[in-house]
Amino acid sequence: QVRVEESGGGSVQAGGSLRLSCAGSGRTFSNMAMGWFRQARGKSREFVASVSYNGNRTYYQDSVKGRFTISRDNGKNTMYLQMSSLKPEDTAIYYCAADKFLSAQAMYEGNDELDYWGQGTQVTVSS
Repeated sequence: QVRVEESGGGSVQAGGSLRLSCAGSGRTFSNMAMGWFRQARGKSREFVASVSYNGNRTYYQDSVKGRFTISRDNGKNTMYLQMSSLKPEDTAIYYCAADKFLSAQAMYEGNDELDYWGQGTQVTVSS
């Protein structure tokens, strides 16, 4: 069974840091773009960041630029999101996703109909 699974969420005070991981299984993800999305309570899901299949291109939502860093290790079939200077408005369920055909740029431009989605991990930032 092909799946992606997030880990690393938790509770942190404003200004703190967390690192999320997204582990793929069931097939290689090294030829797929991958991305992070989030959904806060009462709001629609939104794009956070995406990375090309080889890690050379990355895209970010404006509100997280300079604070979040997306990366991947294809040897481990894993993607990461390093989050620093966290703010209460970053509180949300964070989802990782991958797609066989969409590019990282397409995810950045608003296409969120991806093939594989994780179950999500909660990130809570208190003030």
